[in-house]
Amino acid sequence: MTLQHDQTATALSLTVTCIPADDEALQVKALALAEALQLNQDAAGSPPQFLLVYTVKGLELQTLAPETGRYSTTLITDFVHGSAGYRRLHGGGIHQPLARAAGLKPGIRPTIIDATAGLGIDAFILASLGCQVTMIERSPVIGALLNDGLQRAAAHPATRDIVSRLQLLISNSREVIASLPEQPATIYLDPMYPHRHTSALNKQEMRTIRSLVGDDQDAAALLETALTIAGNRVVVKRPKGAPELSARRPSHIIEMKNSRFDVYLTNRLKSED
Repeated sequence: MTLQHDQTATALSLTVTCIPADDEALQVKALALAEALQLNQDAAGSPPQFLLVYTVKGLELQTLAPETGRYSTTLITDFVHGSAGYRRLHGGGIHQPLARAAGLKPGIRPTIIDATAGLGIDAFILASLGCQVTMIERSPVIGALLNDGLQRAAAHPATRDIVSRLQLLISNSREVIASLPEQPATIYLDPMYPHRHTSALNKQEMRTIRSLVGDDQDAAALLETALTIAGNRVVVKRPKGAPELSARRPSHIIEMKNSRFDVYLTNRLKSED
């Protein structure tokens, strides 16, 4: 598991801190992250909208409620427990829709680029099934939360081998996939949808993520770039009823209750058809 940063979070109303405030180890982490994100830690002025808080549980994103003036935890990544842990144990193996869409078959574990990593759940599940997955996330704040979750998972015996198959890059996906040294079999896209009504995340989590990363207005362009690079397929996750990203029709569609996978076959790697 590796992490590379190439963006800053200076445009956000954001401060990095730790709880308890006198924990020296957490202080070191907070200062290092603030420097990596190029944040000014001057506490003067109005309270920031967001806090990145190192606690004994891990790195949390806390959001200010203007009506109360209090912060509450909105996002924290946990690949050991919660929904990620449940899906790892009970998700259905290579027969689950995500695995089928990505091209997993008996004896076949494609190399995968997750070009819209977000909180990394789908990438983690694919890695748990044996795939080498490179995650690309353009938001340095989401990337910091994701990286912290990966570090904690790397230290846990149930998930350390899975994390060894994951790489995280904080960068622009179109630029990264256009300059890859090796051709991935599968490129996976789950762009932020402007009008998504159903999600595995709750409404507050979705609002927070949208305020950090915005809507993926360049999703169609990212799909077109991915189609020129992927060796076998590009997979696009879409909410149920949402329009396709491109005028090009998918090769096939895998329907689920609230969403679907649009699968575009490129068939450059014939062995993985």
